[in-house]
Amino acid sequence: MKRILAEQQGQATAEYALVMVAAAVIAGALIFWATNSGALSALFDAVVERISTFV
Repeated sequence: MKRILAEQQGQATAEYALVMVAAAVIAGALIFWATNSGALSALFDAVVERISTFV
């Protein structure tokens, strides 16, 4: 019984690691896209413009 539980813990750890790798790849792709497309600067400009209308 202990062996089965140990195997399941190992599987859960492996699944967790795969999810973390997938999340890192998606985050990296999103950051790459945002920096190369100018989306971040456009978003920042829009936020600053919106805030300046309230001041």
